[in-house]
Order: sequence, then C-alpha cells, then structure tokens
Amino acid sequence: MAITGKCLCGSVRYTIDAKPVTARICWCRLCQYFGAGTGTANVMFPSAAIKIEGELSDYSCSADSGNKMHRRFCPKCGTPVFTGGEARPDIVGVRAGT
Repeated sequence: MAITGKCLCGSVRYTIDAKPVTARICWCRLCQYFGAGTGTANVMFPSAAIKIEGELSDYSCSADSGNKMHRRFCPKCGTPVFTGGEARPDIVGVRAGT
C-alpha cells in the first residue's frame, strides 16, 4: 500500500512505496527553530522509494554534528515536507502530518 501526502496548498505531493525505516522527534536547536519552538516529527523512508510531484525549495545548513542538512519545503505555502542529511543520502525524513 502506497503512502501519500501533500503540502498545505497541494502544490507538492508525494507517494512512497516502502515501509518506514523509523520515526523520530528531534529536539535539536535547529529543529526547534524550524518547528517554531517545538521539536519536529519525521518519519524516515528510503529516498529511492519517494516520488515527488511539484517544485520544492531547499534550505541547507550545518547541524551541530557538522553534517550538512537539507530542509525542503513548498515555495508557495511554506509547508516543510522533507529533511535529510548529506551523510545519509539514502534516507529521507518526511514531515509527519503532511
């Protein structure tokens, strides 16, 4: 069974044909900024299993670990949709609730 989701305005949609690898809530300082003071809830999937429709914007920064992170979001409505680090390109975090 495929997992589907979208941003608030529907401009970005995704389909995932894999079971989750894990789920996590991150409370690092960067996620607190990104989550408006709270942690972020993400479900991790193999990146090869995700099909994306629509345009995404990317914000990249370095985590405290030194890993370069990419947070991808809808440029129209601003919904955060995906997150991932360059150290593990085979795994993508999908923002819970999308």
